[in-house]
Amino acid sequence: MKRHLFILAATFINAIAQAQNYKVTLQTSQYKSGIAYLTYHMGKNLNVEDSAAVTNKGIAIFTGKRTLPAGIYALVLPGKSKSVDFLIDREQQITISIDTTDLLSKTVVTGSPANVLLQQYQKTIASKAQLLEAEKKAYSAATTKKDSSLHEVNYNKFNKELNEYRNNIIKNQPKSMMAALLNAMKDPAVLNNIPQTHNDSLQNYYYYKTHYWDGVTFMDERIIRTPFFLPKLERYYRELMVQQPDSIIKEADYQLLLARSCPEMYKFLLNWLTDEYISPKYMGQDAVFVHLFEKYHSKGISNWLNEKQMETISRRAYMLMANLLGAKAADLEMVDTAGKSASLYNVAADFTVVVFWDPTCGHCKEEIPRMDSIYKASWKANGVKMYAVLSADSKDDLKQEWLKYIRQHNLSDWVNVYQTKEIETAITTAQKPGYRQLYDVTLTPTVYLLDKDKRIIAKKLTWQQLDELLQVKWKLKTNKLKSG
Repeated sequence: MKRHLFILAATFINAIAQAQNYKVTLQTSQYKSGIAYLTYHMGKNLNVEDSAAVTNKGIAIFTGKRTLPAGIYALVLPGKSKSVDFLIDREQQITISIDTTDLLSKTVVTGSPANVLLQQYQKTIASKAQLLEAEKKAYSAATTKKDSSLHEVNYNKFNKELNEYRNNIIKNQPKSMMAALLNAMKDPAVLNNIPQTHNDSLQNYYYYKTHYWDGVTFMDERIIRTPFFLPKLERYYRELMVQQPDSIIKEADYQLLLARSCPEMYKFLLNWLTDEYISPKYMGQDAVFVHLFEKYHSKGISNWLNEKQMETISRRAYMLMANLLGAKAADLEMVDTAGKSASLYNVAADFTVVVFWDPTCGHCKEEIPRMDSIYKASWKANGVKMYAVLSADSKDDLKQEWLKYIRQHNLSDWVNVYQTKEIETAITTAQKPGYRQLYDVTLTPTVYLLDKDKRIIAKKLTWQQLDELLQVKWKLKTNKLKSG
């Protein structure tokens, strides 16, 4: 009895070990040497998972003591000019026989039912694609309205048949990997194919956005390793989402909540969102990154990140926390050209432009005079004041050059200030953040626009962008006074 129990236990342990190992065998008579690669799709790239040498019998074996994540994989043959796609799902012991004379028709995958369905799908798609392309060319070459109509009807017929074929897979085999992939690839229809009014266009947009993720549960990690999920995610956040931090934060939190029971999806989403908004394309979206840090990374949720990655994220978040749009700008205790105290909060103005610059910076030498010209021509008369901070590591060495530049370019209307060594030492001793961290000064010139209460309206704009924004502010103020 004990012997039987031991055999059963050994069999069970062996089965677990076997399940945890992957083995993908390539068989091909066209290659007798070289290196083949086991890769997976993610975004626009093929990422290498493993490599193996092809023997003189045309066999390459990829194996490892782990389970491969499910997704769309590809075997890249020696020379890297040919590859064949296949699926990895629950089955981890797969053999792929390849004949390069016809990769589509003569490739045979065994050990994986998911790939039987994939190959049927690929052949059907290829066949329909030829018919669609033929009708498309015939339509373009048609010389009569009757011929054009005929080819248009045929094209729509074949396209409908293709869509019905996809829908039948989803309907008849809903738990298959192909169904999951087809659902995720689906593009929602629009309400009005030819919108007649602005309201039609808006309805189309809202309907499309609302149904954009209908085929994705965010609890199925199989769609991560595909060529379409990442572009779908990018399009949603970059093109369909309103580019306001609050809207993006709300959507990101919701999707991460949906993915909480799927570790790989959760990890993928949080990593992508962090990368996307650590250096955002639009002003103010750094609030999204700070939110991700405070709610997720700082709580230890992203424990897959190494120490260096976590340090980079943390440092960047702390550089941004004090200078988000709408936040009250940190006061700056500085000294002016006469050696007198001149803090930022002592500047009374409807708008204050804070500029961090360096007289040795080539870009500053171009931008500062231009900014002063527009200031004297327009900004000053409209209640704007300039608070310009010398931003340099060796301020004592640059002080004379700084003063000389101010005199030569007649920046006397500006409040020109710098931080003395004594002030810097006091801040360091008190373990308080310096102005570089408070204002995220990594490049010069760095420009901020503050309102009369010293709240941050805009940051890191060019003088042209700043002027456009101020013009809008003044116009709105004038219109408000007129209507009042």
